[in-house]
Amino acid sequence: MKRLCVFCGSSPGSNSNYVQTARDLGTEMVRHGIDLVYGGASIGMMGAIADCVVEAGGKVTGIIPRHLADKEVAFTDLSDLRIVESMHQRKALMEELSDGFIALPGGLGTIEEIFEVWTWAQLNMHHKPCGLLNVCGYYDNLLKFLDHTVTQQFVQPDHRTMIVVEDDPQKLLERFHTYVPPVTDKAKWALGLNKN
Repeated sequence: MKRLCVFCGSSPGSNSNYVQTARDLGTEMVRHGIDLVYGGASIGMMGAIADCVVEAGGKVTGIIPRHLADKEVAFTDLSDLRIVESMHQRKALMEELSDGFIALPGGLGTIEEIFEVWTWAQLNMHHKPCGLLNVCGYYDNLLKFLDHTVTQQFVQPDHRTMIVVEDDPQKLLERFHTYVPPVTDKAKWALGLNKN
């Protein structure tokens, strides 16, 4: 695993543990020789993880749409800052460049980004690991909802297991290194042809 994409907030959030864990993840990534791909901002949690990786001597690729470069305060000191024309281009390039995806705490954009790449995995468009770094139980209620989608038979159990969840950066990276995607057929499952 050479490069990981990290989705996270352009805000630091209300709990100092959020930013600290972003920095801890950055430290672990550099220790494992993993480069960072992220949203290109210099503020909030995005800025924290990018700062940490740069300070530790790691490589960072920031990708930010032109219309957000000023609003999110683009990290202009990066050696690899890519300004794209749309959110669609941003996400496509993040997926292309990365070997896996992690969501730290964040808002609507963070949630949308991790769900999109997870959906692509479900559809066999890629076989890269997707994970949530569940800092201070931030994603607990979302995880309960995801379990509910399984019990209501809208999400296949194997697809639910595709999202790797840990509250510790080192443990999450260890699970990414050993990740094996499930072999499933969404179409057959939806038609009830391979349900238990």
